[in-house]
Amino acid sequence: MGRVFFNTRFNIHDLNAAYTVLDSDSGKVFMLSSTGGAYTITLPTAPVEGFNCKFVVDENTPTGDITITAGSAIVDLVMKDAGGNASNSTAGTQKTTIVLHTECTKGDYVNLFSDGTSYYAEAMSAIDDAIDHTAQ
Repeated sequence: MGRVFFNTRFNIHDLNAAYTVLDSDSGKVFMLSSTGGAYTITLPTAPVEGFNCKFVVDENTPTGDITITAGSAIVDLVMKDAGGNASNSTAGTQKTTIVLHTECTKGDYVNLFSDGTSYYAEAMSAIDDAIDHTAQ
């Protein structure tokens, strides 16, 4: 029997300015830097079941906040920092944004997926309060 190989490499996309995520971006890993200052990433307003992507901070202490907005869609965020603090989680109250603040460090991330109705996000940061769902 022949061997079958599948392309299992991540589809990486660098971002350093405003971007509107497409349904076809499902499965991508977005590497985020803010060399040009603060910007917004806009998710599809009609979540598609099974949509998923990951946002990874690619620099230490970005120069501007990076906001991920779901527009009219809603996001449930579960956030943990390296010390286990989950105070920035949405705690059952859905929000429309996730903010990666300038306190983020390289490697902090947000995993995002949709059930077709809402977006669900899990975030991890080395710094308390570096990622949450509000402006500081």
